Amino acid sequence: MLRRLRRGRPAGAVCVCPRCGSPRVRRLPGLFGWLLPTTYYCPDCGYRGPLVLEFVPEGPEREAREGEREG
Repeated sequence: MLRRLRRGRPAGAVCVCPRCGSPRVRRLPGLFGWLLPTTYYCPDCGYRGPLVLEFVPEGPEREAREGEREG
């Protein structure tokens, strides 16, 4: 678990808006992520905040990608 936190987001993870579920969430530019927490913006519902949901695909495609990284 700590290894994942240090490396950041897992490969293939999709960020979605916590309010409307749209995958079109974007990071706002600026000092966010360095000095301040990263702020995200959703153009569909207007959400602006530091939280997004991350979904990692399950199934044979994910297992194949993980096997390539290990081997």
